[in-house]
Amino acid sequence: MSEAVDAVVIGSGPNGLCAAIRLARAGRSVRVYETRDTVGGGARTSALTLEGFHHDVCSAIHPMAIGSPFLRTLPLEAHGLRWVHPDAPLAHPFDDGPAVLMERSVAATAEALGRDGRGYRWLMDPMVRRWEALFADGMAPLGLPRSPLLLARFGARAMWPATWLAKALFREPRARALLAGLAAHAILPLEKPFSSAIGLMLGVAGHAVGWPMPRGGAQALSDALASLLRSLGGEIVTGHRVERLDALPTRGPVLFDTAPRAMLAIAGDALPDGYARRVRRFRHGPGVFKVDWALAEPIPWRDPQVARAGTVHLGGTLDELAVGEREAWRGEHVERPFVLLAQQSLFDDTRAPAGRHTGWAYCHVPNGSTLDRAAVIEAQVERYAPGFRDCVLARAATNTEGFEAYNANYIGGDVNGGAPDITQLFTRPVARRVPYSTPNPRLFLCSASTPPGGGVHGMCGFFAAEAALRRWP
Repeated sequence: MSEAVDAVVIGSGPNGLCAAIRLARAGRSVRVYETRDTVGGGARTSALTLEGFHHDVCSAIHPMAIGSPFLRTLPLEAHGLRWVHPDAPLAHPFDDGPAVLMERSVAATAEALGRDGRGYRWLMDPMVRRWEALFADGMAPLGLPRSPLLLARFGARAMWPATWLAKALFREPRARALLAGLAAHAILPLEKPFSSAIGLMLGVAGHAVGWPMPRGGAQALSDALASLLRSLGGEIVTGHRVERLDALPTRGPVLFDTAPRAMLAIAGDALPDGYARRVRRFRHGPGVFKVDWALAEPIPWRDPQVARAGTVHLGGTLDELAVGEREAWRGEHVERPFVLLAQQSLFDDTRAPAGRHTGWAYCHVPNGSTLDRAAVIEAQVERYAPGFRDCVLARAATNTEGFEAYNANYIGGDVNGGAPDITQLFTRPVARRVPYSTPNPRLFLCSASTPPGGGVHGMCGFFAAEAALRRWP
């Protein structure tokens, strides 16, 4: 393990593993260092509650992974990955009336939206038909797009605040709430420009490739990436914290799957003071508070159709969701936050003992918040599933401090790797022609703090590796 290698990657999240795989595929010897005892970063699975219950520690549902332009080129099924698709990607229940479901079919989803169906088809159909080209351009750093007209069509909608787009396209609360819930994944006030962008990408993914989960948990995706890397000759060293750049066994490129400030802590002496100052100004967004449940039975939704979905958005109307996202950004808490919930065990029988189930949910909170939000999250579930609390056998709650302790990249509980507002959406962590590079030709950043940002897709790692290969041919 002490022999020199061509390149080193620090951090074994999906981006770090994808960077290492791209380098290994190019014939480079590469070694990944991981502080924890298992690979995975934000894609790990653990027994957080009771014996036999397997919970995703951070990421759970992976539409951008199955749709990723790079991950789709990898033979991950040969390394044990199995995707599980719920009957429907998403459900959004309401206090009165039936839930709205995002089905795999655009037409079926539009039909359920009544008079707003025409607007939904107008929004989604052209992008879903050409989703591969859209993802190739939309999940890349700024540059010349391969499909400029398609990307322009997407951009003309994505640049709108989600509140404006929802009200311009739809007349009924159900369709507006569906779009708002998608947009709220960005952890950005819905009134801000480009708050529609991530929601549109997630919606397109839901129709084009689904919102699946890895069988056995998110760890299965990380393990498959690690297995593929080893099959290519790459090495992974776990339980090893890198503290000094000069301790690494390479004179070649070093790629950091870390938060920008962690890169400075390790390699700050090798970077100019001006660049370091700009990196320190990089801003992190709101954090998350998460609850995992071991359940005696499935969640008893008032509308049984909600049980068809792997992911559930809880939070009522567009206006209610907008208040919660705005206040988290402002540093405030609300009593009815937007809650993202996953019910994996309904579709994956490896997650819990026979007859038992798991639940996974989080809400957005101010960065660094230590306020316990478990009761608030459970009240939101109970609102749409009366009797839910009676199903709970055990729970595990994680606040922003817990998330940062689990993964140092999650500064203040920010799981997106940085605030995704317009000032940082395209220029993360600083404005550079090649955002993954630094003034030091050896050092590259490959984490979610680079384009295209948060989510499990590996594209930050892929593009950083491409940049390293251009500089170190």
